[in-house]
Amino acid sequence: MAETQRMTTYGRYPSCAYSSRLEERRSRRVAMIIDRNRKSDKPDDFVCYESSDDEEEPAMDGKQFLRTSFSFVDYVRSRETNTREIRKINREFGSRHILSHDLFKEYSVSLNNMNKVFCSQWLSDRQVVFGTKCNKLMVYDVTTQKLDQIPSLHGRQNASAGTGNNMETQFGIYSVQINPSRTLLATGGRNSTEIAIYRLPTLDPVCVGEQGHRDWVYDMCWLDDEFLVSGSKDSKMALWQIDSDLSEAPDKADIPSHRLIQPVCMKECRSAQKVRSLLFNKAYKEIAVLSMNSFIHIWSAETFKQKLSRKLPACQDNVCLAVHDDGLYAVGCRSYTLLLDARTLQPIKKVPSRYSGCGIRSASFQGSVLTVGTGLGMLMFYDIRAQKYLESSINSNRTVMLKASKGYVFPDEEYVDGQNVKYTPAIYTHCYDASGTRLFCAGGPLPTNLYGNYAGLWQ
Repeated sequence: MAETQRMTTYGRYPSCAYSSRLEERRSRRVAMIIDRNRKSDKPDDFVCYESSDDEEEPAMDGKQFLRTSFSFVDYVRSRETNTREIRKINREFGSRHILSHDLFKEYSVSLNNMNKVFCSQWLSDRQVVFGTKCNKLMVYDVTTQKLDQIPSLHGRQNASAGTGNNMETQFGIYSVQINPSRTLLATGGRNSTEIAIYRLPTLDPVCVGEQGHRDWVYDMCWLDDEFLVSGSKDSKMALWQIDSDLSEAPDKADIPSHRLIQPVCMKECRSAQKVRSLLFNKAYKEIAVLSMNSFIHIWSAETFKQKLSRKLPACQDNVCLAVHDDGLYAVGCRSYTLLLDARTLQPIKKVPSRYSGCGIRSASFQGSVLTVGTGLGMLMFYDIRAQKYLESSINSNRTVMLKASKGYVFPDEEYVDGQNVKYTPAIYTHCYDASGTRLFCAGGPLPTNLYGNYAGLWQ
């Protein structure tokens, strides 16, 4: 869980250095080598031999092991005192332990009469920002349980039309993204064809990106602290630059103001029909784009040129895309999640959703655990290393699953077109906090003609 290389405060060795630890390590190592060298009646098809199996452990490794503490208490103390010790922590451990031991509890968030939450991000350890289909950008404080609306930014088109809400250009906020240094937030503007940039942590307006897209902006991603890529329903990709002159905080003014910018470059995503989702793959320095005609496209992040496109096998309703730190792609489809090798875009595995008619609406990686939000109000967790759904440590016959509460829907879900209809919210978005021990998920009714919302905090 935690690893800290302790520094000596008195004497030659730190308090964690006692010789019995080396003896225990050697005995475990010898037992592992014996077990590995034991010949079985049926040899494995693939065997990997380590060069260190027949070698003695170097003395330097032993000394470093003695100085290394695996106690979480030592890790916290070292972090609090800010000593010059090398510290590492497995951030996946907390979320995996809480999930497998059924420790997550849902705390419902009341959103009043808002319509469908499409995107969300943690701003800090106590604030979550999210966007809705009714074009509202909201900030939820998990401590005080208060909601604050952030004023939407408009460009020339809305300014010339007046300050009133123009419903013909407002189709919802589908993406909220924070740059790597967490100083800027990018999202949709008052006009759904424009992007809006806010300064963090104050959420002051910075600029509005206009004259780029001609249809709804579905998704966006930061390449670094300065460059942003957006994808739209018009099948085009736009590259925006928010330089230091724009991002720096101006002198205090009574009325916050923002500037207007235009895209650095506009390009059509070839072989795509409506760009639905996109992300930046840091491991391969490329932009992965998912279109609604079941294609995945790869763009170079360095040259902003399209490199290749590949048709996904028998995919329907592919609306979400996630990437692992090692470069593995996950594509959410109607009845399964498709795992793709980032080097070749070849399918590695189809992960069935376990429930018929359960569309995958959101996906994310937390370490080696793939989290998927479904159209039936369930969150499921797939271990990509074990290649199976995460199992409960309380009941070994059951996999881990979080079931969302009812939420809010209008009109009354019990009487629609003369029939009784049971309403379950779709999980359109979910996000872990920095510690991995809290999970915010939100969404709303799956049918487009139903108006409603759902939001919950699992902790």
